[in-house]
Amino acid sequence: MDPVRHLKISFFVLLMLISGGTTGYMVIEGWRPLDAVYMTVITLGTVGFKEVHDLSDGGKLFTMALIVVGVSVLGYIVGSLAQIMFEGQIQRIMGRKKVEKQIDSLTGHYIICGFGRIGSLICKEFKANGLQFVIIEKNVDATERLSTDGYLYMKGDATLDETLLKAGIDKAKGLISVVTSDTENVYITLTARGLNPDLFIMSRSGEEGSDIKLKRAGANKVVSPYTIGGNRMAQSVLRPNVVDFIEIATGHEHLELQMEEINIPAHSAFVGETLVTSGFRKEIGVIIVGIKKGHGKMVFNPHSQTKIDDNDTLIVLGDPSSIQKLEVLVACTASDEKIRQHRNAHHEK
Repeated sequence: MDPVRHLKISFFVLLMLISGGTTGYMVIEGWRPLDAVYMTVITLGTVGFKEVHDLSDGGKLFTMALIVVGVSVLGYIVGSLAQIMFEGQIQRIMGRKKVEKQIDSLTGHYIICGFGRIGSLICKEFKANGLQFVIIEKNVDATERLSTDGYLYMKGDATLDETLLKAGIDKAKGLISVVTSDTENVYITLTARGLNPDLFIMSRSGEEGSDIKLKRAGANKVVSPYTIGGNRMAQSVLRPNVVDFIEIATGHEHLELQMEEINIPAHSAFVGETLVTSGFRKEIGVIIVGIKKGHGKMVFNPHSQTKIDDNDTLIVLGDPSSIQKLEVLVACTASDEKIRQHRNAHHEK
């Protein structure tokens, strides 16, 4: 059992002893409450003070029993305290309390189940892009690495409702299950979908046919690292320049060119416009390589007259500063001064 749990139980028993001792002296000796509490405390503390009043035979027997039980409980408490201090558990407890408060305050975050080779890479990318996330891991060695790396994490079984609720699944934006067992991934997906029907769930598939089971369980997207890895290696031989370009465009470490997705909110001033009238290419210098429509259809290499609707997602290629400028611009309303300046510059050209 956890030493902290031992300590809590011991203090509870001690409180019961004080209450029982006070009641006993009041019933057996007929003392007033203050005298009974005082006698109980000095008896349990074995300080050797004289009795408050002379004891009857029943009172003496009760006192002896109280001393035997009380000394045992106090010894147990001292032992638990020593174990906690010597093992440095006080610092760990305080640290975990702080982490738990941070996790409780999260909203719109991601839950990553499993911190293996794939999970660690996901965490690295999420951290580089400033996403909020919490990791659930039950392996002791992995949790030690998590503590060293400074990630928010919970030690526990992600297939349990209790663990996912503590990770804030009701407030989370998405869950990524990348444990090594396909069976566990299915259970995690089922549990998560039951707790949050609107949650985006991505799961890892290891064995052939597992992707079907995971989608039935409620996964929005299933990824097989082995399939992706095999295809990537083949394409690196067949189309090496294409693969190099994709790596440059999608890697956060490359500052000269990036590919990003930008959502068009309903209040955006560009809703209803076409790509050519928006001036994205001419004024901002980005290329729209694709548009994912609100109903889910993907339009590749859209022509200049393609209409922009609310909740569309633009797949954009350009330098980071231009992409950032576009993100700010599409979030503006028609009355915003930035929109007016952008349109004036576009019409003048």
